[in-house]
Amino acid sequence: MPYTTEEGGRLNNFAVEPKIYQAEPPTQGQQRNYIILGVAAIALIGGLLFIAVSVS
Repeated sequence: MPYTTEEGGRLNNFAVEPKIYQAEPPTQGQQRNYIILGVAAIALIGGLLFIAVSVS
């Protein structure tokens, strides 16, 4: 673990930094999957709201 010695003999530890990489944009298939999951989530929330309103 990397460290430095400060005045008075104290050690100062530094965390290991993770490797940095540039994010890649989603592919066409991933974009399609995001749209499908978004529509499914909206349908699920809409269905739950419909059930809640009809029961009350």
